[in-house]
Amino acid sequence: MDSWLAAFVAITGLAVLLQAAVLAAMYFQMRQATRRLEQIATDLQTRVSPILSRIQALTEDVQPRISSMVSDAAEISHLARSSAQRMDRAFTEMLDRLRLQLLHADQILTGALEAVDQAGSQFRKTVLGPMQSATALIRGIQTGLEFFRSSRHKPHEGSHSEPQDEGLFI
Repeated sequence: MDSWLAAFVAITGLAVLLQAAVLAAMYFQMRQATRRLEQIATDLQTRVSPILSRIQALTEDVQPRISSMVSDAAEISHLARSSAQRMDRAFTEMLDRLRLQLLHADQILTGALEAVDQAGSQFRKTVLGPMQSATALIRGIQTGLEFFRSSRHKPHEGSHSEPQDEGLFI
């Protein structure tokens, strides 16, 4: 069992030495990687630092312009809104006036049509009524004259009296 114990100790020692060598190699590799990362970070910082300072200067330079643009846009929006409201009021007022004018024109036209209708009725009563009566009177006289003329030329016969009576019917 002593030989097993010596072999076990020897193998364990060898494993510890191998582990120490691997850890040492890892340490040196990590140190080397850290140096490379530090160098890359330094290079990156030297390259990015001027860009960041330019961006910051540009941002500081542009910021008042952007603020001015935003305030101008707000003012334009306010002016456009008030202008649209004035325009809406003007159109509403114009439409109301137009509606009132149309109602007024309708009333005038209705009154004129009623006056024309009334004048036509009055014309029919005063002019056409007597004219119709005069025309009827003249027709009556003409019929009477025709009757007397026809009675002079023709002897009275019973068969001809009926057609003459029909001519007298109005």
